[in-house]
Amino acid sequence: MGGSFAFENFVLDTAERRLIADSGPVELNGRYFDALALLVREQGKLVSKDRFLKEVWRGVPVTDEALTQCIRTLRRQLGDDAARPRFIETVPKHGYRFIAPVGITGGQAGGASSERWQGFLAVGAAGTLGGALAGLIGGLIYGFVGASQADRGGTGAISTLLVLLLIALLVAVIGAAGVSFAIATAELSRRRSWQWLTIDGAVGGLITGALVKLLGIDAFTLLIGRAPHNITGAMEGLLVGAGVGASAWIARHLRLKRQAAALAACSGAAAGIAVVLLGGHLLLGSLATLTRDFPDSHLNVTRFAGLFGASQFGPIAEIVTAALEGALFTAGVVAMMEVARRRRAED
Repeated sequence: MGGSFAFENFVLDTAERRLIADSGPVELNGRYFDALALLVREQGKLVSKDRFLKEVWRGVPVTDEALTQCIRTLRRQLGDDAARPRFIETVPKHGYRFIAPVGITGGQAGGASSERWQGFLAVGAAGTLGGALAGLIGGLIYGFVGASQADRGGTGAISTLLVLLLIALLVAVIGAAGVSFAIATAELSRRRSWQWLTIDGAVGGLITGALVKLLGIDAFTLLIGRAPHNITGAMEGLLVGAGVGASAWIARHLRLKRQAAALAACSGAAAGIAVVLLGGHLLLGSLATLTRDFPDSHLNVTRFAGLFGASQFGPIAEIVTAALEGALFTAGVVAMMEVARRRRAED
């Protein structure tokens, strides 16, 4: 890479030899600027101590403390933390690595802001797509099971499949959009600690869940004159959103790329189980409450319990299905957000 580089709220202009933040120029002496430029150009790659001495100090004899002081100063000017690095990662006994996503810009100070907004849209959209894929998979599973057990005199197998698929897809897309863009907002404003990502994911899920429940209740009331009770809503959204936010932090800041989806699935499963234990419901549990509130419904959710060896849709069946739903949703959202981050880092 060459030219000017944008990362978070900074632009590194190598032609003009200046580092610019959204708040204005950042002071760096010539040697330290060269060290930062080397790290940024080699984004994601290990830069050895020998290479710093060769390309930054150009053979001038210096102690290891000089390099240590250089990195310490760069971290201070960037607002970085050695214990939880966002920019410069230490590889003990070997060197350093620049870990933040880097994009090539036209060298203007506004490029950093533009880069951050592009990242916001990319991460939010990717998480929404991940939720849609999870909803599609879950909806097809529930749809085929429901269709295979549909009453002949009822809505029919095809209608059952399509209705369950559309419900699962709609709920997953709305939920994923709310949680993903909330997490992307936290990153846009540089609130990247696990606490903030978890809180923002929880808030996004809470707001989205509350709106979905409100609209669902209003729709039932408007169409048939009465509303269901105890369907999925704010509490469920809060717990699942918190699981997505915590998993997003783990995937990014612990750099566990291969394990990201598996860890997210575990977090989502735990959130799903917590929902049921606290008296809430996810998708299939909500459908079960609907069939109890509307006994004329042609959907027999009790039959889904047979997949888990149960004779009725009780607490055990609901815990298992909620864990699976939470795992699939969280893994899909986090995996796609991580893919979007990696692609931006590679561009």
